[in-house]
Formats: sequence, C-alpha cells, structure tokens
Amino acid sequence: MATTRDRILQTLLDKPKSTIKDLADAVSINAISVRHHLASLQADGLVNAEEERHGVGRPRLVYSLTTKGTEIFPSNYLQLTDRLLNQLKDSLPASQLRVLFESMAERQAASVLPDFDTMRDPEERIAYLAQILGGDGHTIRWEKQEDGTYLLEVANCPYIQISKQHPEICMYDQELFRKLLGMKITKTGSICHGDRACTYIVRP
Repeated sequence: MATTRDRILQTLLDKPKSTIKDLADAVSINAISVRHHLASLQADGLVNAEEERHGVGRPRLVYSLTTKGTEIFPSNYLQLTDRLLNQLKDSLPASQLRVLFESMAERQAASVLPDFDTMRDPEERIAYLAQILGGDGHTIRWEKQEDGTYLLEVANCPYIQISKQHPEICMYDQELFRKLLGMKITKTGSICHGDRACTYIVRP
C-alpha cells in the first residue's frame, strides 16, 4: 500500500508545479501535513519549490520533482539504450561507431575546455577533471607515479549497467579524458573486464 509520501511523489509526477492545496486535495490530507512531507522530500533532494505568479498579489510556491525524484520511478531507459546501441552496431561499422563516441565526447568537452585552457599544471587539470566529472557519477582518484606519469582510477562506472553489454561505450570516457586533459591516455584496466576499477595512465 502506498504511503502518503509515495502518493505526494506520484501526484507531482502526474502534475508538476502543484501547490500545497493541490497536493492536499489529491492526497486527502490537511495542508500542515503536506508541508511536513514536502520539507522532508526537499531535504532528501526529491522535490524543489519555486515561486510562480498567478495574477495580482504575491507569487505562490509550486512544487515539482527534481531529477533525483523522477528517477525513483520505474523507467525503461536501460532497455531503450540497449536497443539503440544494438541498432547502431548493426547499422554502422566499428570505425564509424568510434567516430560517433568521439564526437559525443568532443561536444561535452567543448563546454568546459575554456576552463582547462587556463591551466598549465597537469595536476591542476587532473584534479579539476575529477571535480567536474564527480557530478556525472564518476568517482576519480589519481596519484603521480615515480616515472612522472599519473595513475587515474575511476572507482565506479556510471554506465556499468549498459557497458557490460556494450563495452564500446567505454571509448566515450577515454576520449573525454584525452580531450579535457590534453595528454596521452592509455587504459590499463576495466570494471567491465572484472577489474576493481577502470584505470588509465596519463602521460603529460
């Protein structure tokens, strides 16, 4: 049986930008209880609030699901992605598939390359890479080795559920790292192949 919290989330999925009154009517509880649940959901990062003007007078608060809130509902993203990749692999030769992933990496890199271009220290660039990709689900650790190269470890793979079936997707990360760091990247380990982490040797 769905809890009140679940019913509020479902209502926000069906009707984004709901007011407290909208939610109270939909879930059949009083406004005070709705406020209590919304405070908890906002603290968990599942719901956000914004002001919305509606005629004369003060703006009102409306509530919607965050991306995190939306992701708690069942979806078929993985199945759809699997089908798309299978179709691409059936339609394109391996060389063109590689070009496609390289183009995707180049497009993402372009948005942050100006920041990297101001950095001349390799360690500053690697640290910044770890920072900005942390928001995309990567957990990156790195250290300088005795020969002057850097060992870069990705302790988790944000694409693990799909890359097991389609290891070609790993080309995307490797190309993204290469473009952002502006250094030679050699992959030496892969979670998909049973290693503890995806590992790369970075040569300044």
